[in-house]
Amino acid sequence: MKITFKLFASLTDYLPHDARYTNVVELDVAPESAISQIIEPFGLPEKMVHLVLVNGKYIEPDKRLTHTLEKGDVLAIWPPIAGG
Repeated sequence: MKITFKLFASLTDYLPHDARYTNVVELDVAPESAISQIIEPFGLPEKMVHLVLVNGKYIEPDKRLTHTLEKGDVLAIWPPIAGG
């Protein structure tokens, strides 16, 4: 099934080169794939996966191992961001 995968800020470096400008990749994933399984091939450091949203809804860290997506969902991930 197709989903949209978005990475933001410094995480865009983990996307394929041609997707870094738009920060978006369309993925074909198995329906039973959990969020953690979807992001694993991208090699994101665990401490950098801070804010995880599915269709704009926050997914708590303990649910990322079991939460599965549906066709057309948008998975977006932000790293921790510091500012002043």
